Order: sequence, then structure tokens, then C-alpha cells
Amino acid sequence: MWILSWLPFWFFYIILGIGLVGLVVTYLLKYVPLPALYIYKTAIQIGSIVLIVFGTYMSGAISNEEAWIAKVKELEAKVEAAKIESVNENVKIETKIVTKTQVIKERGNEIIKYIDKEVVKYDTKFLPGGECEIPKEFIQAHNKAVEVPK
Repeated sequence: MWILSWLPFWFFYIILGIGLVGLVVTYLLKYVPLPALYIYKTAIQIGSIVLIVFGTYMSGAISNEEAWIAKVKELEAKVEAAKIESVNENVKIETKIVTKTQVIKERGNEIIKYIDKEVVKYDTKFLPGGECEIPKEFIQAHNKAVEVPK
């Protein structure tokens, strides 16, 4: 509520107290010998009841506001914990990616070495006038190169 941001909480408790005191005073006015005060008994009672209702309502609003503030602080703490956990998980994921990239590069280098070694065996077939048959080893090396490491 906007009024809670303007006024301190204790102000509404004082209003509630004033309303209660005013209501009690109106019942004690019949014992006061001044009849001029007794004329205002009904007005004081109505004003006191209005102050009691308003003070009670605002006390409930204060209680609700404090509950929401506590929930917000709790959720902010959870968000901070989630941020820290997220950073840790990101480090783990980056480590896995770097490891996989290294494994893929190493496997690629091994396959290149293997193909270079095998090309020498079949190099004569690829000369002009020779047969252009793709060896099974090249096909197997190509298929191994496409496999994703686990």
C-alpha cells in the first residue's frame, strides 16, 4: 500500500490506541460532571470506531507487508544461490566442451596420419590410366571420423 511507504508503522498502532482510548472515554463520560462533554459522546464514539477500524485494517496491511518482504528476501537468497550454482555448472560444461574438442582434434589428427599412411599403399592406383577404386580402409576411416565421441 502506498500509505505504508509514507508513514512509519508505529503511526497506525498509535491511531488504533487513540481509537480504543476514545471509546473507553465515552463510556466514562457519564461519570464526569460536565454535561458539555456528554453532548459529544456520540461523535467521539463514531470517531473512535472509525479510528479503531482504520488502525486494525492498517495493522493487517503492515503484517501482510512484512510477510511479503520476508518472502522477497527468501526468494532473493534463492536466486543468489542459483546464480552461484549456475556459475559452477557453466564451468563444468565448459570443461566438458574443451575436453570433447581436444578428443575430436586428437582423433582427427590420428585419422589424418592413418589416411596419409594408407594413401602411400594405394597411390599407384590413382595415377592416370589406373583404376580409381576407393579402398575399404578410406571408407572405414571416414565413417570413424564422423562418429561422435561419448
